Amino acid sequence: MTSSPDAKSTGHLSDDAGPATSGPTGNTTGRLGEDAGHATSSPDVVLLGDVMVDMLARLEGPLMHGSDSPARITAHGGGAAANTAGWLVEAGARATLIGRVGSDAAGRSIEADLRKAGVDVRFTADPDLATGVVMVLVDPDGERTMIPDAGANASLRAAHLPREVFRAGAHLHLSGYTLLKPQSRAAGLAALELARGSGMTVSVDAASAGPLASVGPRRFLDWIAGADLLFANRQEALLLAGVADPPHAAARILAAHVGTAVVKLGAAGALAQRSDGAFAHVTADTEAGRESPVVSSAEPDAAGLDAPYLDTTGAGDAFAAGFLVAWLGAAPLEAALTAGAALAARAVRTPGGRPRRTGRVV
Repeated sequence: MTSSPDAKSTGHLSDDAGPATSGPTGNTTGRLGEDAGHATSSPDVVLLGDVMVDMLARLEGPLMHGSDSPARITAHGGGAAANTAGWLVEAGARATLIGRVGSDAAGRSIEADLRKAGVDVRFTADPDLATGVVMVLVDPDGERTMIPDAGANASLRAAHLPREVFRAGAHLHLSGYTLLKPQSRAAGLAALELARGSGMTVSVDAASAGPLASVGPRRFLDWIAGADLLFANRQEALLLAGVADPPHAAARILAAHVGTAVVKLGAAGALAQRSDGAFAHVTADTEAGRESPVVSSAEPDAAGLDAPYLDTTGAGDAFAAGFLVAWLGAAPLEAALTAGAALAARAVRTPGGRPRRTGRVV
């Protein structure tokens, strides 16, 4: 995909309760490529979800509970939906991001940064709550622990959804965090309803195992039933499927609820199970910063690969972006998995959760 993103958005932060509005985005018709019966073009993705400031603390050693733990601390634009939007643009897609921020400098900075990168920003601003913030503790191996304060994200309502972006030919990507937070859940469910009613394809990211366990896997699967794609990491997939292992068994169970279940396995790559029985598994050579697809028709073993990670923040969001661009172009499952792994491999070597040009310090 080589078409440049539409950077002519004219939307801006709004303090009212109505939907955010801006200029028109691109138009396509249905899932792109051979499945849609016409030539491919840049996919058009509408994203709904969290917009955050990531306070990234890169620890020099193990976290010393009750004492000092030296770290290098920087601030970056974050939030799963915003991260995915940034990586979608990086991969050549058009991205429209719907979200809620505070009436503050952080919200305005994030909006300007994303808009400059080519994202069609549809934010509304909460007059009382601040833009969301998450403390991200990154250990020396690159693994992260997140401590979030949803802030204005929790005040997202169905009334804030710009109806005009929900149209046939576009794709909705919903961050599971919107459904997992009780305050914003109605907005997430309304977006799913609008997408289905408009004939859009739909993907959902499972977001996080802790909140999933709190709301209950069955409820979450009921909310997203019929979605075309579900993205989950290993822990989330096992939790949602109600199995202890292996991840391909979880994917098979989840594919009974959605069109395709995609399970991210970190350094071991990723796998995808379609409801019609199609299956693919790709391992990623993240150490070399390149992808070496190993597609197997057999059930996979989730063997790990050693890799000197820099920062795994946003790697799953980048994977989703890469997969979506390929999948919306009618690529086979293994090619979509490889495209996701390629973007994720770049993300783990990028500080913060977004491409460098969309993740500057706020």
